[in-house]
Amino acid sequence: MADYIKPRVKVPTGAKPGEIIEIKTLISHPMESGQRKDTNGKIIPRKIINSFVCTLDGKQVFRAELEPAISANPYLSFCLRAERSGTLAFAWTDDDGTVYKTEEKLTLA
Repeated sequence: MADYIKPRVKVPTGAKPGEIIEIKTLISHPMESGQRKDTNGKIIPRKIINSFVCTLDGKQVFRAELEPAISANPYLSFCLRAERSGTLAFAWTDDDGTVYKTEEKLTLA
């Protein structure tokens, strides 16, 4: 994983069973569209996060497909009904197939 590409996640603590919670994610990534040129006039190759998936104990709970128009350092937030405690796994997939991953515990009160 590139040192400058850092996924960050914020999962609420103390949610009650059945409560709807907001999960926030941010990944430091240049999201290069492939349409800009460098100082020498050469096109900078496309390099974007093209998909994001969140699972709870292996079951997909959210998915997003991203396009070149998304700005650098994409921020995503989504809501989830917290039915049980478990491990939330987050995965961002880059054009070159690199997958950036992180996990957070979801603990219900």
